[in-house]
Amino acid sequence: MDKILLNKMEQKIQDTISNKDEIKQLIQFLSNIDDSKSFALGIVVGRIYNSFFYQSKRILNREPTKEEFEEFLELLRTKKSDLENLW
Repeated sequence: MDKILLNKMEQKIQDTISNKDEIKQLIQFLSNIDDSKSFALGIVVGRIYNSFFYQSKRILNREPTKEEFEEFLELLRTKKSDLENLW
């Protein structure tokens, strides 16, 4: 993955962890739909994926490649426990 893009993704993950009160509020707001841990993790991952896609287009001027997407997934795997502990 491009180093600038990787840095942006790591920053977004840290921002998400640092702003866990916002995440908790969003999850609580949507709890009437589903209050499971997997649903909450989906919200968090969706937020980070949106940033990955947007930053790929902004920084690289193109959509991410399959290889970049796989590297993104690996980054999420390494941060999964941190992301699951937000609520």
